[in-house]
Amino acid sequence: MILLVAFALTLLSVPLCGGRLSRLGHLHLRHSWLIVSALAIQTLVISVIPGIGAGPGNAIHLATYAMAAVFLVMNRTLPGMPLLAFGSAANLAAILANGGVMPASAWATRVSGLTSPGDEFANSRMVEHPHLLFLGDVFAIPEAWPLSNVFSIGDVALVIGGVILIHSTCETRFARAGRARSVDAVDVPAGLTPALDHTTSRSAR
Repeated sequence: MILLVAFALTLLSVPLCGGRLSRLGHLHLRHSWLIVSALAIQTLVISVIPGIGAGPGNAIHLATYAMAAVFLVMNRTLPGMPLLAFGSAANLAAILANGGVMPASAWATRVSGLTSPGDEFANSRMVEHPHLLFLGDVFAIPEAWPLSNVFSIGDVALVIGGVILIHSTCETRFARAGRARSVDAVDVPAGLTPALDHTTSRSAR
């Protein structure tokens, strides 16, 4: 849910930053059905049929990450993809290390007000003796705030990567400024500038 809200806010920010949402139509995503299906399946398992049980739910959850991984590899040259890949890999590592569930810290669970779902499937929950907890859901939106939930460093990377992808595609002011800085930062090889200056001076004479 947090990622969907972040995606919606990113889209809303595009016109405010001088970009054009219509340019998203020019974004060529290879095998986009993979990521769309993965997100749809995750939403179904997490929000619609959590009673499917922890075992089947965990297996399906892992399968959606495999689908997302293939999608990211197929589109690895697009802006923001390195961060999207890092975020997905970090989340997947934590999930694999804990039997198919994302481990949540006691602090984040308490602050967010989340409760244990018992035998139902939960994509994030406290587990006994968690592994790679630092990659798990250790951050929280407080219970008193809208959309209270827990999230991970991988989720943060996913949001930033998505912002870069969308703003770059929509040609916002931030994207144009970033490209301008990249061009300015390109160093001229040592010894080339004086030679160019000398050649220019002779031509002028």
